[in-house]
Amino acid sequence: MDQKQSAHLDRVRHLRESFAEANERLVARLRRVPDEAAERAPDHGWSAAQIGWHVAAVSTRFAGVISGDIAGAQPLPADFAPRTWGAIVAAIPPRLKAPAAFEPPRTVKRADAIAALEGAGMRMARAFDTLTEARGNGLGITSPVVGTITVYQIGEWATAHVIRHNKQAKQALGEA
Repeated sequence: MDQKQSAHLDRVRHLRESFAEANERLVARLRRVPDEAAERAPDHGWSAAQIGWHVAAVSTRFAGVISGDIAGAQPLPADFAPRTWGAIVAAIPPRLKAPAAFEPPRTVKRADAIAALEGAGMRMARAFDTLTEARGNGLGITSPVVGTITVYQIGEWATAHVIRHNKQAKQALGEA
């Protein structure tokens, strides 16, 4: 195995493990609270179950783009130089409005959110398992939230998204 392939496998392993750990923390948070607590929305915001539903929907979309099952990733220019993930995160506004497709229904059952998160976790694992170095570095997307990023960085964004919303779920449950 050459150095390029080894670096690719290390990166994919890190992305896969980081996402799985973050997703499992959110699932565990929802599992350990009663239905009523998870499904109760604060005055101005989503319930923890709604947050879980949203995260699952976004993660499923990210997994599809990473794997190529959903169109969106485009070839990056030959001279494209990706920014560090730290620089990208620093530019993300603290509050964002979810696109309509990712707005949760008014009511979401805790069990449905957990099932959706677990399913999204499996889809993301499969997406990482099929990710090639050429796709990870050579393709990307441009988003108004993060700018232009590589497919590898979509995996980083997916993990950051779960972490961000796990903190919101913690607040919605009164655990913060």
